[in-house]
Formats: sequence, C-alpha cells, structure tokens
Amino acid sequence: MKKILVLNGPNLNLLGEREPGIYGSSSLDSICAHLTETAEAMGIHVVFAQSNHEGEIIDILHASRTECDGIILNAGAYTHYSYAIRDAIAAIRIPVVEVHLSNIHAREDFRHTSVIAPVCIGQICGFGADSYDLALTALAFRFNQSVPKLEKPIS
Repeated sequence: MKKILVLNGPNLNLLGEREPGIYGSSSLDSICAHLTETAEAMGIHVVFAQSNHEGEIIDILHASRTECDGIILNAGAYTHYSYAIRDAIAAIRIPVVEVHLSNIHAREDFRHTSVIAPVCIGQICGFGADSYDLALTALAFRFNQSVPKLEKPIS
C-alpha cells in the first residue's frame, strides 16, 4: 500500500477560523478526516503533520524520504521564500505536490512566486479544501492506483 504524507506549514493549524473568506471554513482536522476516507478508497495510506517551524518541516521532509511514497505539501508562506525547504524537497527525491487553498496567482504580488514549485511534480491551488483531494488524485494516478469517483467535495 502506498503511503502519502500530507504536510502543512505555518498557520494552517488555524484553518476554519483564520480568514475564512480566503481559506474557507473547513478545519485542518476535517480536511484530514475527509482525505483519510478518500485515500482509503484508493488503497492509499495517508499520514499527517503540521508545523509552524521551518526547521521542523525540513526534518519531517527528510524523515519521509525512507517512509513515504509521496508528499502533499502546503508550505504556507514558506512557499514564497524558503530555499531551505526547496532544497529539502530536491534532496529527498520522492514526488511532492504543492498545494494551496487559495489561488496564489490571483493574490498579492509576493504570493505569485513559489520557490518550491520547480522541485515539485506539480502545483494545485485555488480549489479550497478540494485542492488536497486533487493532489491525492494526482499522486494516485502517478502510482497507478484506482481512483474512485468522489462522492462529494470537502467544501
């Protein structure tokens, strides 16, 4: 069974209460619960981590290189300036899908650039909590897993 790490960066622990007009009303726990169900239907095991600390995110990425088959990463604000996280992704050599709840390309100018995108296999943004489902589906296709029809979106 394939194992996917879903790693969330700074401030994502406040989902559901933090700027719901931008990030939606789903909590991180509800997103994780939904993703667990979806992954099980695909024959994929998901594990979750969240940290507000850059070094801890890097440590989690390093550990995942021998434990996971792929990663869904919402690096939050680190997306735009953390070359250390970018280098960690490049070093681990497993597929990483970059995820954002909001469309970073339609927001403030500083959010338009992702320093991690060049070392990820793809970027999904702007679909709210469903961005995680889309990333999971992308990895499932990459692993040739069966992808069931989703009954209902998270949002």
